[in-house]
Amino acid sequence: MKESPLSTREREKFEAQYSEIATLAGGLAHEIKNPLSTMSLNLELLTEDLDSLDVPAKHRMLKKVESVQQECKHLQEILDAFLQFARVGKLALSKANLNDLVSDFIDFFRPQAREANIEISPHFDADLPTIQVDKSLLRQVLMNLALNVVQAMPDGGLIELQTYHKDGMVYLDMIDNGKGIDENVKARMFDAFFSTKSGGSGLGLPTVKKIIDTHQGTIECESEPGRGTRFTIAFPVC
Repeated sequence: MKESPLSTREREKFEAQYSEIATLAGGLAHEIKNPLSTMSLNLELLTEDLDSLDVPAKHRMLKKVESVQQECKHLQEILDAFLQFARVGKLALSKANLNDLVSDFIDFFRPQAREANIEISPHFDADLPTIQVDKSLLRQVLMNLALNVVQAMPDGGLIELQTYHKDGMVYLDMIDNGKGIDENVKARMFDAFFSTKSGGSGLGLPTVKKIIDTHQGTIECESEPGRGTRFTIAFPVC
């Protein structure tokens, strides 16, 4: 189906909005990654040198170097998350059935869920209309949401994935029976760099929202502490 003029204008607006920041992010990444890689390599060489020494302080020196290596790794993760966030905007759209995409993701994610003692229960609408979606970015959305769910259920639990459609939109609910989210966190969860996790980049859920927005979709969260969480994503029918 041919896109409507409004749909085209909206997509062009998103692409123009994010293209400049993506260019700046790419330059920033280049400037940071080169010295960071050099630092990491030299730390590895330093570790090898220290390991060959036979001095009383060797263990203490190695621990300090390992601490710096961990910080370099953390910086790399933050940088990668920022680049992922900044580059969202240009879509490779194709027609797809959301059931198929979610089913493929479940097959991919199930071993990780099983390791975390989490059961996945899908409930799919058999008559789901097709949508226009960037399949790679949707996989990123599902992964980010699923990882948040796993962190909300450290002792295991249940994830329900439900698809349905109404009023020209296709919906996906991801529901968990985890610890839930309080109102203060829920109000800021899609803000860039906001995180309640030690060492978190604060860009996982903002990236999810940015991807959904770029698809002209919506994402909502319902949650109460101790009562689990429901994320609802909606995409326009094509």
